Amino acid sequence: MNFIIVTYELLKMLFIGLHKGIFYKPNGKKLSIYLESLGPIFTKFGQLLSTRTDILDLETAKELESLTDSCKPFDVLIFKKIVESELGDSIENIFDSFEETPLAAASLAQVHSAKLKNGNEVVIKVLRPNIKKSVNKNLRLLKAAAKIFSYSYKDSYRLKPNEVIRDYESTILKELDLRLEASNTNLTRKNFINSNELYIPEVYWDLTTSNVMVLEKIDGIPCTDIKQIEKYGIDKKELAENGVMIFLKQVFRDNFFHADMHPGNIFVSKENTNNPGYIAVDCAITGSLSNDERYILARMLQAVLKQNYKSLSNLFITSGWVNADTNNIELENTLRACCEPIFEKPLSEIEFGKLLLYLFQSTRQYGLSIQTSLVLLQKTLIHIEGMGRQIYPELDFWAIAEPYLDNWLTEQFSPLKLKDYIVENKEEILLKASEFPGILYEALDGLKSYSKSKQSNDKKVEELELQLSKQKYLIRIIGIGIGIMITIVILLVFA
Repeated sequence: MNFIIVTYELLKMLFIGLHKGIFYKPNGKKLSIYLESLGPIFTKFGQLLSTRTDILDLETAKELESLTDSCKPFDVLIFKKIVESELGDSIENIFDSFEETPLAAASLAQVHSAKLKNGNEVVIKVLRPNIKKSVNKNLRLLKAAAKIFSYSYKDSYRLKPNEVIRDYESTILKELDLRLEASNTNLTRKNFINSNELYIPEVYWDLTTSNVMVLEKIDGIPCTDIKQIEKYGIDKKELAENGVMIFLKQVFRDNFFHADMHPGNIFVSKENTNNPGYIAVDCAITGSLSNDERYILARMLQAVLKQNYKSLSNLFITSGWVNADTNNIELENTLRACCEPIFEKPLSEIEFGKLLLYLFQSTRQYGLSIQTSLVLLQKTLIHIEGMGRQIYPELDFWAIAEPYLDNWLTEQFSPLKLKDYIVENKEEILLKASEFPGILYEALDGLKSYSKSKQSNDKKVEELELQLSKQKYLIRIIGIGIGIMITIVILLVFA
């Protein structure tokens, strides 16, 4: 069945390609039209490619930028009907004015400008009609292709195609509920509310539903419009460096990052040109990591920055990213060969695509596989690196990241951080502590029961005695630990 689906879709793609002339003298314009005609997921792939001037020529990349906000719009009358149906009133009663020409038309939604009765300038975002059906068709193809790939390619376990597609399905389906996007927008806005680095527009919750979202209209320069950025006298070096800091803060400080940072969603503020900031929209796709993942990631990046490949190799092994029996020294040498070429080079001279491909190929023998929980983060990095390459090719990502990561890792073990952890997780800590007496009583009951038939249960008795001993020791340790933590909290609070 999967083979039939893929064959059918490939034939359809071939027919559309012939119709669009993509196979005869291909160019950026033809490619953008072709990808858009294949559906929203292929359109998003084109958006990603538009930032990769290291892969595509500048003219082709420029044409693909149209996929970020200049896709084929749908009828404004349909747009109005959706808004009126969702908000329960006429356009005229809700808005003082409404711009019938779309401000932007993207793969999943369309945006129009409007003005509220109180005079506030806003934008109205509406999901495309039947968009869920189009997305599901694309997902069906990706799922079928992933299954065929997993059966036919012996090293597919490293790429985890089925897991990656399942994660992507969950992500893109969330984009089809604008209330989730509004919630993500609001949280990101709170995280950067007093920051000059990033501005997030305000959401009008009373005018937001699953299919319609109204938010504050912003005035910014598209982040890849270098001529406009230069016209306003914006410091491109500062701009690029602030972009790196935004990324680091979202991942490590907030643990909540914008994961769809293509040029159609990121703008440059026209204010404060010497210390310029960004404006971000479309927070539908966001990501977060577990505390363990953030810590491991920070340690790995720190090891790369300090060129400590022995530590990096140990982290790969202990985190389970490679086979447990991997030879540490051999892996260390492999990682050194991959990472050494990127140091002391500006962004313009680093080919990350080739670097990642070489890393994946060279670690085949160690079983390095894709970490599905990090796919969104990797996608975000590709976007940021691509935009940074266009804004300021001499950007030194490593010089900015190193002190930030050093400080973040130090803070994780500070007394104040421990106090915050205890305060935030006090209910869970108390719950876990309260469970230990029950565990102890269960062990005692089990020991009593088995002791009645001592000869036949000697082994089980020994196991239970060992368990009991461990539980008593663990309870003592936890009791001491909780006592120490409470003492620290008291000292910190009342000092």
